[in-house]
Amino acid sequence: MNEQATSRPDDPFQGSPSTEVLLAAEVFDGEPGCIAQARALADRFLARLAAEWLAVLGEHTRSDLMLAVSELVTNADRYSHGPYLLELEGDARRISVTVYDSSTALPVLYSPDPARLGGHGMEIVVALCDRLTAERVPVGKRIRAEFMLST
Repeated sequence: MNEQATSRPDDPFQGSPSTEVLLAAEVFDGEPGCIAQARALADRFLARLAAEWLAVLGEHTRSDLMLAVSELVTNADRYSHGPYLLELEGDARRISVTVYDSSTALPVLYSPDPARLGGHGMEIVVALCDRLTAERVPVGKRIRAEFMLST
């Protein structure tokens, strides 16, 4: 991925974001069970978003988001040295899944190759979300997958 992804002028993610969002975040230390805990956090977040914000979450959206959380947290768990932070933010129109970790190495996006063993995680996330950005930050890197919801 590039140092930082930039948006097209007609990008629906641009503009002034709402200051009112539902936010959930948790730090994970890489101990066994962290990925399941991250998925449980995401599941609780989606339930609250649907109940409190009346967000329309089709089963496809829920499955895509849960898989993206799994892939992003697995990568942070596997490739960073130290704790990582999962942050979920959303409103009735969009959801973002952000993972911060201590590694400054940006993810590699390989061309699709069914014969390749491994290296499919980011390929999967790109296929699932509406926008993916990765950038270096003072603590390491931040990877954000964004999902537009039906209105």
